[in-house]
Amino acid sequence: MSIVIIGTGMAGYSLAREIRKIDSEVPLVLITADNGYAYPKPALSNALIQGKQPEQIISADAATMAERLNAVIHTHTRVTTVDGDAHSLETDTAGTVHYDKLVLATGARPIRLPFKGDAADDLLSVNDIEEYTQFRTKIEKAERVAIIGPGLIGCEFANDLAVSGRAITLIGPDPYPISTLLPEAAGKALQQGLSDIGIKWQLGTVAESINHAENGYELTLANGDKVQADVMLSAIGLKPDVKLAEVTGLKTERGIVTDRFLATSQPDIYALGDCAEVEGQNLPFVMPLMIGARALAKTLTGTPSEVVYPAMPVTIKTPAHPIVVAPAPRGTEGGWEIEAATQGTKCLFKSADGTLLGFALTGEAVEEKAALLKAM
Repeated sequence: MSIVIIGTGMAGYSLAREIRKIDSEVPLVLITADNGYAYPKPALSNALIQGKQPEQIISADAATMAERLNAVIHTHTRVTTVDGDAHSLETDTAGTVHYDKLVLATGARPIRLPFKGDAADDLLSVNDIEEYTQFRTKIEKAERVAIIGPGLIGCEFANDLAVSGRAITLIGPDPYPISTLLPEAAGKALQQGLSDIGIKWQLGTVAESINHAENGYELTLANGDKVQADVMLSAIGLKPDVKLAEVTGLKTERGIVTDRFLATSQPDIYALGDCAEVEGQNLPFVMPLMIGARALAKTLTGTPSEVVYPAMPVTIKTPAHPIVVAPAPRGTEGGWEIEAATQGTKCLFKSADGTLLGFALTGEAVEEKAALLKAM
């Protein structure tokens, strides 16, 4: 039996490690379109605070990972087609690869919006170590950075860049930061915390055009304001990479549709990580990825195991105002109860009968995380 994993991000490599904990000899092949470096992607958004250069974030190259995992790793290789009936796939550099079990760990891609203006193509995005290396080079001499997208990644980068002494402006249509994940009270508390370290906000509006200016760039906003910047970062969000899944004929919605065993709509093909939609849930965070990797490794090695998600708090890396949020399960009915702390905000999501289903903690209130997790 052979197992083939497409993708060497956190999902692909985590799964490979979990498989090797169970079976040290089953043939294992990983295929990646990039260089196959192993690194924690969440570390990209706070590397400046950590004092790390891009190369210091990388834990191993592909050759080292191949040796550690007793695996074949094809780098700079794209899968062009998958034949589910023949259990084979075609690549652009490694020929035909056969599999008994196939896992798509293709991750997610940055959402790119079209902007008017002669400098729209200079808008950067950071979704991997190569893009981050380019970003670090660009910001070396930059004093002003405009970030489009006040979501989780945008706020983490904003905090990191502001602490390094740069002037940051966050731009987006949202009423407050990270509005898709946080209740208003928590979002407003974060906004104040980031404002206290000098970050400026342009909320309730969008960038309409991006043009070259005498010194850098000028972003013209829908509200008529103009923002000057030396570097521009797009942090609008990510969307699951389902391109190969669609070509293969797999069922997709927001992500690649799977059941609790992470099995897709075709036999012997599975999906894991940011690209997967597990029974209607797309969870692009580290903890569900790791839980999925452990369960799928058991399934692939002969012990079918469903993914069971416990309460999974998400730590948002904004040291200026720390945040931990445990989202309520999708579709859950209830409401937020807000308690103001001395230095922070405590938001509890409860059902009609008072059952605690989720929480959002900011500032010093994050210290209550463990107690609240026990109460859920």
